[in-house]
Amino acid sequence: MKAYPYMHKHPTSGQTTIEEGMDLRDWFAGLVLQGLYHQGSNIEEQLARRAYSQADWMMKIRKEVTDEQPSSL
Repeated sequence: MKAYPYMHKHPTSGQTTIEEGMDLRDWFAGLVLQGLYHQGSNIEEQLARRAYSQADWMMKIRKEVTDEQPSSL
């Protein structure tokens, strides 16, 4: 799943392209990483591993919540 898909129309040719954007998992990991840096921790490998671990949990919970939604939404 992508975090920021968007359509782009070239200003001179008028050709429209679709950009997929970054992975939602990467977006979640970046948000977690920002929070960890804010806490004053500076151990890069631990931060990166923790960020992706949190992102994996967020994707798992997101799927559970999405699966619970009525199909008419």
